[in-house]
Amino acid sequence: MRVPPPAPEPRRAPDTFDAIVAGGGHAGCEATLAMARLGLKVLLISSNLERIGYLSCNPSIGGVGKGNIVREIDSLGGMMGRWADAAGLQFRMLNTGAGPAVQAPRAQIDRKAYLGAVQQAIFGHPNIWVIQDFLAAPLLRRGRVSGTRTEFGREFSCRALLLALGTFVGGMLHIGKKRFPGGRLGDAPAGRIRRSLRDLGLSLDRFVTGTTPRLARDSVDFSSMEPQPADDPPPRFSFYGPPPPLPQLPCHLTWSTPESHQYIAENLLLSPLYDGSLTHPGPRYCLAIEDKVFLFPQRPRHQIFVEPEGVDSQEVYPNGIHTGMPLRIQKAFLSMVPGLERHHIIRPGYLVEYDYLPPTQLAPSLEVKAVPGLWSAGQLNGSSGYEEAAGQGLWAGLNIFCSLTGRPAFMPERRQAYLAVMVDDLTTKGIHEPYRMFTSRAEHRLSLRHSNADERLTPLGRELGLIPDADWRAHETRRGKKEKLLQELAAREVRPDAAGRAAFEELGESLPGKNISLAELLRRPGMNSAKIARLWPDIMEYDPECRNEAESALLYAGYLKREEELAARQSELELVRIGEVDYTQVHGLSREAVEKLAAVRPRTLGQAGRIPGVTPAALNCVEIHLKKTTTQRI
Repeated sequence: MRVPPPAPEPRRAPDTFDAIVAGGGHAGCEATLAMARLGLKVLLISSNLERIGYLSCNPSIGGVGKGNIVREIDSLGGMMGRWADAAGLQFRMLNTGAGPAVQAPRAQIDRKAYLGAVQQAIFGHPNIWVIQDFLAAPLLRRGRVSGTRTEFGREFSCRALLLALGTFVGGMLHIGKKRFPGGRLGDAPAGRIRRSLRDLGLSLDRFVTGTTPRLARDSVDFSSMEPQPADDPPPRFSFYGPPPPLPQLPCHLTWSTPESHQYIAENLLLSPLYDGSLTHPGPRYCLAIEDKVFLFPQRPRHQIFVEPEGVDSQEVYPNGIHTGMPLRIQKAFLSMVPGLERHHIIRPGYLVEYDYLPPTQLAPSLEVKAVPGLWSAGQLNGSSGYEEAAGQGLWAGLNIFCSLTGRPAFMPERRQAYLAVMVDDLTTKGIHEPYRMFTSRAEHRLSLRHSNADERLTPLGRELGLIPDADWRAHETRRGKKEKLLQELAAREVRPDAAGRAAFEELGESLPGKNISLAELLRRPGMNSAKIARLWPDIMEYDPECRNEAESALLYAGYLKREEELAARQSELELVRIGEVDYTQVHGLSREAVEKLAAVRPRTLGQAGRIPGVTPAALNCVEIHLKKTTTQRI
């Protein structure tokens, strides 16, 4: 007779949590799991347990700039890349016809599969406790966070509190003239925390974002649209996780029409964006359809990508037409779009008006300057997008871990990661519209390719403890293959003899006057590993990503060297620390410079130089002041 195994010991929550995370979106989940995997005891407070890890807006992850962030999260040991691979319905590498600095992976995501992958990781971890409730207020002891109080009247002790509340603080939904409280459709907003943050002396401002109507799949005529197939083989987000398991589905492209534009223009004043209801900024790069019609009247049509929501989902997402128009207007203009003539709206499009915390109130670690032990990440910091939120969640989680364990703060430089560019932009420059990552924001973008994120960041993740042995071995193997390929390309030469002449004629290349290495040959414009294979067939034994990385390293070697020199000069300024300075006492500073420096309180001269309004002359004044005060101390 088989004896059943003994029941596991009941798990008891600690009297004091190491960290409490408020919010179960992308920022909150990434932070929670990272801290738990590093050994911290974490409580996750979510207003809706069923929506932990939910994709609130479009069913996709990645894209130019954003895909780079996902790769960086994965390289540090974070989870978004693995979750996206597990739930990906269609993977594509964007901008393959352009340079490597602007290429990035993007995937359509099965919402249910993604939700399941996230929740399995969160609910299955022994260091994570989850409750459904609303955060009401941080509790302080001697000016530092010591716990939380919830709207249901519960109190919990903690050493650190992370706010990852998305669009839920003061959230208000708008559909035409109808408006009602909500962080998203079907979910109530966070109530009391808004007043609690103001009571702590923090300032809040408001932004607007929106989403599209969701349509019934069987009401769409896909035959009149242009199919957009997946890449084969599908590019992956994770360097280390398993390959995508789900079947790959196409998206479909259609267009708005002049008729639909005219109808929207005639009813423009029915939109909250134009009737005076909403005056707060929205995402300039992701305009509502009514904004597109008003701002670009000369354009006869706009792209609409009809995207699947899941393998078994009955909904599709018409990307490109988010709106706050009344429902009857939404139905009317959609019926004027090819393929959507007989559409059925399952969920209306709507706009969300919400509070955010102007991020210059945060230290570069994402800790609130005025309240030690309080941290903030994601859309609450004024950013937009799943990827930006998850990146900030991981950044904050790692810094909470470092703070609680006495380690130096996790602070990669701008030359090392898009994550660092984003956090520095938010906390140093501030924002006046929802922040989105673009490759153009990174002055070292050629060095910050999606394909080399592991080289830049996996050693940091390993040092912190988020990269397990198996992933580290995979990283070392991948790095070794690239180094071996570069060595072989440098060592192998082609001679200008009869055999070489025939090969170069076949390739359409001019014959060199002397022996030339394959590495030098690869630097020629238009050359690639497929052409090199005519001269050295063994190169095709290396996997495509390894070959592409080697090509980029060789082709852009000169540019990369200049980026390294620029980064080295900038690093010198980053080494000059700024302590507590009374900027009113710094001779030569303008009133604007004093106000900007006092508001941000930069840690280094490098950070001070990136503050808008701080000129090179002002930076020089600060440097002279620092030298004088240092000499006086000595």
